[in-house]
Amino acid sequence: MADYLIKALAYNGQVRAYAALTTETVGEAQRRHYTWPTASAALGRAMTAGVMMGAMQKGEEKITIKVEGDGPLGIILVDADAKGNVRGYVTNPQTHFDLNEQGKLDVRRAVGTEGTLSVVKDVGLRDHFTGQVPIVSGELGEDFTYYFAKSEQTPSSVGVGVLVNPDNTILAAGGFIIQIMPGANDEVIEDIEKRLGSIMPVSTMIREGYAPEDILNQVLGAENVKILEKVPVQFVCTCSKERFANAIISLGEKEIQDMIDADGEANAQCHFCNSTYHYSKEELEELKEASIEKFSGN
Repeated sequence: MADYLIKALAYNGQVRAYAALTTETVGEAQRRHYTWPTASAALGRAMTAGVMMGAMQKGEEKITIKVEGDGPLGIILVDADAKGNVRGYVTNPQTHFDLNEQGKLDVRRAVGTEGTLSVVKDVGLRDHFTGQVPIVSGELGEDFTYYFAKSEQTPSSVGVGVLVNPDNTILAAGGFIIQIMPGANDEVIEDIEKRLGSIMPVSTMIREGYAPEDILNQVLGAENVKILEKVPVQFVCTCSKERFANAIISLGEKEIQDMIDADGEANAQCHFCNSTYHYSKEELEELKEASIEKFSGN
């Protein structure tokens, strides 16, 4: 089944909901970064939350999520847009531990329990909107739930999960975000809380073949859910040789000349997708000339 997410309303508009299948998308990140299981689970959870949060945006708006904990995994960085495109990486992809007391991948130990989760929204204006909260658990689902409550004042429940095969490939990945709208009555909130307390883990649902629609039916009740939109989900990186060339130009004449003198060539690697772009001496000379022209004001 190809990855996708759904947007929905429930309980006659009192609840906004999202659910996503991200197995192939997280698998692409795992292959590109050679992540080990615990790192895969952490990155996959963040990417799954990210792609649903991206779907909350409009048009060309984008978001960047940064999880900076005190664990050995280092920083998790995720970019997502409103069209189902997402990319992400972790500082230390070869991070792995034994299973925790619950028999699950120990994401909390990898991420850490101290630090920050920040979300930057690029809405196409000069100023970006940034929300930041402290990490409260390191499991990430609870951390995103806390972010919505504190930074966006939206009572929410975020469930994200990743299962990893013995060969490090991704077996199942997906998640949901449930948000209570202003004015929702107490009976609706109590019903959702009761359902959330009895459902199986979201990664188990995905492994057993649940589609995003099935996940929301489990969480909210099929009779309460109205699907609004279905959006394909995929790992997409926006890097290119031209973009890196522009970055090299911005370094200035001296820096580029240093590259030429030291190695006679240069390689640039994208953190998000691990693609590498090579620049020959001739290309660096051209970039140097472009830099001179740029900074001379011509």
